[in-house]
Amino acid sequence: VTSCPDQTPIHRQWQIIDSLQGGLTGWWMPQYRPKIRLPRALRSRYVKKVGEQINLVIPFLGKPKPAVSWLKDGQPVDTKKVNIRNSDKDSILFIRGAQREDSGVYEMTLKVDSFEDKGTITLQIRPGPPVSIKLVDAWGFNAALEWTPPKDNGNTDITGYTVQKADKKTGEWFTVLEHYHRLSATISDLVMGNSYSFRVFAENKVGVSEKSTVTKEVATIQKTGIVYKPPEYPEHDFNEAPKFTTALNDRAATVGYTTKLLCSVRGSPKPKIEWLKNQMIIGDDPKYRQISNQGICSLEIRKPCSFDGGVYTCRAKNAQGEATVSCKLEVKQIPNLMFSLLFLCYLYPLS
Repeated sequence: VTSCPDQTPIHRQWQIIDSLQGGLTGWWMPQYRPKIRLPRALRSRYVKKVGEQINLVIPFLGKPKPAVSWLKDGQPVDTKKVNIRNSDKDSILFIRGAQREDSGVYEMTLKVDSFEDKGTITLQIRPGPPVSIKLVDAWGFNAALEWTPPKDNGNTDITGYTVQKADKKTGEWFTVLEHYHRLSATISDLVMGNSYSFRVFAENKVGVSEKSTVTKEVATIQKTGIVYKPPEYPEHDFNEAPKFTTALNDRAATVGYTTKLLCSVRGSPKPKIEWLKNQMIIGDDPKYRQISNQGICSLEIRKPCSFDGGVYTCRAKNAQGEATVSCKLEVKQIPNLMFSLLFLCYLYPLS
């Protein structure tokens, strides 16, 4: 006798050999207890949505081939809705499109002679929406609602309700109550002058119902006659007299080396910039390059000589006033060059 894994033969018999005839007179087919090997995913509960396909494959052990039967809530399954296919190793329960009435406790029974094994599968479907919802009253900034429980609870207790509101202007739904246990509610903080619709979803352990029940009436929050008068603010005057934010700094330059004076100013409207040397307007002298960009003012003195030293002034003017800033520029000779010139004069005096 050859045994199968995880199985114990019901009883043992041996081959009967006729020693006189030298041949086999009988052969026994071993019998094993039936055992359902329910997949782990089906041991607690099996959750599906309406319209989804259900295909449950339940393997089993047993010899000879066990007799398989299915019950739903203690009654034989309806073969018009549920398709059952059995083989030597498994049984398949197939539902093409799940409906809410398909939820329940399915029981599979294996039988070999007087021995049997049973397994149960709990199929749960999401609940249906509440039967009806009614707008009871609307006052101030509030609305009172009442609704009735769903006819179909999805084969499990209803654990709560989700209430949403939608403004008729936008049509967008917003959740105002979640996991709410009562069958009536007061919705507050509604906006004056707006009209609202409400809807309710049912909840169970599986989830929230796919559809909702919407109020037929609309809650209109009446205006109270209060006229809102926005405060009047004086127009801000952005005009500003010129003001130097960075002053000119005194500096020394070397003969023949270009130098630059920098400062910054603000003002509105944009001020006009003028540069002066010893209180005289420089104007368009090609020796100087004047630049004013986004409040940064610069005066570039190209290859200055000793006569370019003095007091330089930047003046900014607009309709609100004027401002000035000044610095002293000193132009120095190159020391090595002066020493060379004196040495040459000493060697070659003028006659």
